[in-house]
Amino acid sequence: MDKILILDFGSQYTQLIARRVRELGVYCEIRPFRLPLVDIKAFHPKGIILSGSPASVYQPDAPLCRREVIEQGVPVLGICYGMGVLGHFYGAVTTRAASREYGRASLTIDDTADLFSGLGSGLTVWMSHGDKLEAMPDAFRRLAHTANAPFAAIRHRTQPFFAVQFHPEVAHTDSGKAILGNFLFRVCGCARDWQMHSFAEMAIDRIRRQVGNGRVLCALSGGVDSSVAALLVHQAIGPKLTCVFVDNGLIRKGEAVQVDQAMGEHLGLHLISVDARERFLTRLKGIIDPEEKRKIIGAEFIAVFEEESRRLGRFEFLAQGTLYPDVIESVSVQGPSVTIKSHHNVGGLPEQYDFELIEPLRELFKDEVRELGRELGLPDVILWRQPFPGPGLAVRIIGEVTQARLDLLREADAIVEAEVAQATLNRELWQAFAVLLPIKTVGVMGDERTYEHVIAIRAVTSLDGMTADWARLPHDLLQAISSRIVSEVKGVNRVVYDISSKPPSTIEWE
Repeated sequence: MDKILILDFGSQYTQLIARRVRELGVYCEIRPFRLPLVDIKAFHPKGIILSGSPASVYQPDAPLCRREVIEQGVPVLGICYGMGVLGHFYGAVTTRAASREYGRASLTIDDTADLFSGLGSGLTVWMSHGDKLEAMPDAFRRLAHTANAPFAAIRHRTQPFFAVQFHPEVAHTDSGKAILGNFLFRVCGCARDWQMHSFAEMAIDRIRRQVGNGRVLCALSGGVDSSVAALLVHQAIGPKLTCVFVDNGLIRKGEAVQVDQAMGEHLGLHLISVDARERFLTRLKGIIDPEEKRKIIGAEFIAVFEEESRRLGRFEFLAQGTLYPDVIESVSVQGPSVTIKSHHNVGGLPEQYDFELIEPLRELFKDEVRELGRELGLPDVILWRQPFPGPGLAVRIIGEVTQARLDLLREADAIVEAEVAQATLNRELWQAFAVLLPIKTVGVMGDERTYEHVIAIRAVTSLDGMTADWARLPHDLLQAISSRIVSEVKGVNRVVYDISSKPPSTIEWE
């Protein structure tokens, strides 16, 4: 299929570029700007997009690709800093702008061909930059301008090289998707051949060839990622897949039964459930520090999983639900010495495991995983399950994890989930859950003084979990949640609502 290569120079919006391209039906991948030319040619891109960056091209150590990357015969689109990179190779003058431009700007279109075809004479676009193109190279001509950016969009006079100062990938840019579509289809000549049905067929064939006559083990958490990965592998190799579900006692109410019914009984996967609740709770006794909780839970999970794998016999492969954002965030645009973010399932396999990895979702974003799950027939009860932290409820209990505190939080969390679903908001929210705070407050219940626990409600909206805004839940929904928790969960007399966004906060409390 036709492919677009996105070279990442460190922009916060790079993933959005990839999402928009795929939404338009074209496959793409994000790679660091240092990607060798031989690898770029092996990828066979129909076009190349240069991302933005927090850097400036006039800095001595500015991140730059080689000029040969630009001049290999395929169309190029530079976005924001990418405009500076493209201009750098042709003698453009880029300087620090008098004032940083951030937010909406009125774009006047000077040339309605190619990039701006069918978009009229003006648009509202989203700017986020501190530099501007002061002088345009002789080989280029202007396509659009704003009051503060005289060359807000340019193109090479003879080559299919385009650049824009604004960000067409963000939702705040009017017709931003149409601009990207013009580049993909009018300029690059791409076909809309990125479809989940064809991906599923391709992935199943790839798994069959990789596994051959071997056996595959999969750690099934019950979340959408591991469930879709397991179902895809199952459809490829059937009974040669064994899934292990570890009930560590830190999961949501009814989750173990849901996983067993959906994945085992309904879909026919060979599923083994391990009851490890007591051993996890014992290991967490007296532990308060959240990072220590995470390490203990991670190590104990590996120990349980390793014991089960030895008991079940020889497996050559391990299936994981690694997603594309995990892969992207684990690769630094600055080189091997700096990592943006490490993930437990990206290169984090314990050394004692002699497995070859199968990661069938490592090319997909979260929304694409759900689309694939729907294609494969995954039940909605699993398909639309909200993201859940690996350490589970342990990091939603501030302080020590005990059985009593787990039981209390689990009941409160189930009420949040039920009321959000009743309000038909469960698919609009990224996450909605309860947190048990390490304090007690005075209350009055039944004309008596109480001194009981506090539950915090956290609900956020997000595209990918990297940034998030607190959800403006209807007041009657908040009232219903609060009333039910105080009435039905013994030991709680107060409910509060978290109105913090990410950043500066994180989605989880620990």
